Amino acid sequence: MNSMKNDMAQYANEIRKSSLKSAFKANLGHPGSDLSCADIVSVLLSKYVHRNVDSPLNNDRNRFVMSKGHAALAYYSALNIRKIIEDHDYDTFSQKYSLLSGHPASQKIDVVEVSTGPLGHGLPIATGMALAGKMHDSNRKIFVLCGDGEMQEGSNWEATMFAAHYQLSNLICIVDRNRLQHAMSTENVVSLVRLPEMFKGFGWDCVVVDGNNVDEIDLTLKRFENDEFLNPLCVIAETQKGRGVSFMEDHAEWHHKIPSKEQLTTALEELNELDATRITL
Repeated sequence: MNSMKNDMAQYANEIRKSSLKSAFKANLGHPGSDLSCADIVSVLLSKYVHRNVDSPLNNDRNRFVMSKGHAALAYYSALNIRKIIEDHDYDTFSQKYSLLSGHPASQKIDVVEVSTGPLGHGLPIATGMALAGKMHDSNRKIFVLCGDGEMQEGSNWEATMFAAHYQLSNLICIVDRNRLQHAMSTENVVSLVRLPEMFKGFGWDCVVVDGNNVDEIDLTLKRFENDEFLNPLCVIAETQKGRGVSFMEDHAEWHHKIPSKEQLTTALEELNELDATRITL
């Protein structure tokens, strides 16, 4: 197996395990969302963003906006594994005066570009960042990760229209398409079955990938970074809510349900078995 692919897959699994343990400790979080986007976050942080950690204010750095801020633990865990967030801070998640609140806050952590949580804000802000990059003739790329339920917010479509008009080919929106939101299917709330056609209709390029396959994600992001797209790019990342833990997969209640001690033990055992299988390949 390709070593980089194996490293990114392993990184994603460590994000899953760490997120679950932290959610259990804090009795707070969105485990299903953390697990669905772990592969996406793994690839982004492995190769495309936060490469200039020692100089986080470098004006030409790539930007990452975690628009689906409720999946903060996936992001914090990824940063902690890479020692961008230290253990003594990571262990305080959601405690009083902690730097790590339930949603990412840029006022508390330098590497967090934008405070998120109110859904529908991340893509509009990222669009502004992309426009600024074009105006400054910068080569920086803007990556934003949205939830699929979040695409029901009208502010996203204003930003989508704006980005197409200004041909912001330095902007990529990755949609975590796990088809579940809060307590039910996205399709039962407001159908998103035509999401690719909607982005294309607004003038974006659009690619559909397996969002739990690090290789597919990486190949698409590499094409974006190599300027192979002339328009803003939307990546519909087909994922699975609760990915990697059998009793969580495709169950809406795990959007924000916290595992019991016994459930956590079972979940970690399953994820460890996944690691062991990968190592033998």
